[in-house]
Amino acid sequence: MAEITIRKATGKWSVRSGGAILGETTGALELLEGDKDPVIYFPRADIAMAFLDRTDKVTHCPGKGHAAHFSIVNKSTVTENAVWSYEDPIPSVVEIKEYLAFYPNESVKVEQL
Repeated sequence: MAEITIRKATGKWSVRSGGAILGETTGALELLEGDKDPVIYFPRADIAMAFLDRTDKVTHCPGKGHAAHFSIVNKSTVTENAVWSYEDPIPSVVEIKEYLAFYPNESVKVEQL
């Protein structure tokens, strides 16, 4: 299992989907896991949760626990299972509890401002 490092992400981060800004934050966390690309986690308080619908999908990561998934719903599109969140992570990564991460794809953009 790869070592996981969590640190405060520097600067201001935003996430957009289908032209809508879902959120901006200076409180993001950056999770580094082995040789994977870093993942930015957003505090729920900084995300427009009205755009997110919980789905039935749950995945498991040995290093983090079970992840709940959400679809992004806006006026023109639904992006299925585009968001995940560890609502009860294992103790070694408790910092990401209730934070949200987004799968990067054509309709979802996570960027540093």
